[in-house]
Amino acid sequence: MAEISISNQDWNRVKIKLQRKYNHLTDAQLQYTEGQEDNLITRIMDLVNRDRNYVVFTLKKALVNIDNNRL
Repeated sequence: MAEISISNQDWNRVKIKLQRKYNHLTDAQLQYTEGQEDNLITRIMDLVNRDRNYVVFTLKKALVNIDNNRL
C-alpha cells in the first residue's frame, strides 16, 4: 500500500506543481486514477530518475501546501 492517498481533485493541483518543477512531464505521463498511488509513484520515479523516498516526500509536500503554488 502506498504511503500517501491522493484524491482526483487534489491530483489535478499536484500535477501542475510537478509539471512546473519537471517541465518535461506531460499530462499523458501523469495520468492518475484514485487508489493507484503505487503505480503513480513508480512511474514518477522512472520519469524523474529519483528514488521512492524522494518522490513520496515531494508528493506529501505538495499535498500539505495544496493551496500554495510552490513545490
